[in-house]
Amino acid sequence: MSAQINPPVLVGVDGSDSALAAVRFAAAAAAHRHAPLHIIDSIPVPADFGPGVALEQIDYDSYRARATAALEAAREAATTAAAPIGGIEISTELAEAPPIPVLRDRSKSARLLVVGAHGLGAFSRSILGSVSTALARHAACPVAVVPADCEHADGPVVVGVDGSSCSARAVEIAFDEAAHRGVELVAVHTWSEFFRYDSRAEMQREAEALLAESLAGYGESYPEVPVRRVVIEDRPARRLLEVGANARLIVVGSHGRGGFAGMTLGSVSQAVLHGATVPVIIARSQS
Repeated sequence: MSAQINPPVLVGVDGSDSALAAVRFAAAAAAHRHAPLHIIDSIPVPADFGPGVALEQIDYDSYRARATAALEAAREAATTAAAPIGGIEISTELAEAPPIPVLRDRSKSARLLVVGAHGLGAFSRSILGSVSTALARHAACPVAVVPADCEHADGPVVVGVDGSSCSARAVEIAFDEAAHRGVELVAVHTWSEFFRYDSRAEMQREAEALLAESLAGYGESYPEVPVRRVVIEDRPARRLLEVGANARLIVVGSHGRGGFAGMTLGSVSQAVLHGATVPVIIARSQS
């Protein structure tokens, strides 16, 4: 993330219900942090396809009209969502470019990028959209992916912990989210006996110690956040989805201890992203 005094929360819209849910989530996040909100929609660039084959102007005008209406609806939704928390500065942008490169570029100067789980082209709640998938993999800041029907006002913030550097960033984000929302934080760490010859009791103790080390210091920084620890033998994605079924949101690292330099998204974060029915924040590092 480039140096800014108060970087914005960025949200991509396309007129879908999922995009409006993303706007409401983004507006609340911006209001909690007294940060500006920047809303972006995109339309195809007018092009000439060769002699006598040009993009009809009426098509371009219809795209622009649709996007302008979507941006206005998003501004209204953001204003309403932020009002109970505090007023926010809202800006909108209509980009003449495909959404993925535009949002990826703008994410370089954002504190958080928020997108809907799927857009107008989606055909199933269980299928993550191409835009949200690509940005979860390649954005330059943390990415929140928000389903259309995800209101769990009383739920906790759930975070997956595995001791990796990406997990440490997820813990940092999760504490911040829980503090701003005034809710409990549930920290989940799982372990497995595969390729291990220690007793289950010993592996449980090691896992509890790893989680304690990963959370060390945050109690002093966030004394107002109650923390519940879940340490259990299980597959990490399955347990995170189970614990987070009614959560306010789930936070995971972009990849864990099995990842490698340059890896865009790990198996656990992918499984959680595709399986969750609540907002998921992918704790990408900021560049």
